[in-house]
Amino acid sequence: MTEESKCCKTTVTVVVILATILLMAFLVRQMINYTRPTPVGAERAAARAKDNAAIRQDASAVLQSYGWADQAKGIARLPIDEAMKMTVQGYAKNAVDFRKDMLTRVDKANVAPPKAPEKPNQYE
Repeated sequence: MTEESKCCKTTVTVVVILATILLMAFLVRQMINYTRPTPVGAERAAARAKDNAAIRQDASAVLQSYGWADQAKGIARLPIDEAMKMTVQGYAKNAVDFRKDMLTRVDKANVAPPKAPEKPNQYE
């Protein structure tokens, strides 16, 4: 064999090996993409995002409107901006009386829960 044919044969071998490696890498990459399952819970994530947007929209509407929080206790709901203005005005006029009034309202709104039974339940 001549020197030139050995060089040609080596070059062809290197090119074939390189092409084979590149082809295998391409095929492996395609198989990974082809066989990859959809993310677990993709539909659930979309449903949660939709529900979250609806909840935020409803909460925003509630926070910006007047209404009853607990009509039986006489607790009304005010828009946040209005409540903040009233709080600042109340503290500016007479901070001590306003604080006492606010604490009375908080106590009225947050009634203590009933006492736990002294004797534990037989199933606990």
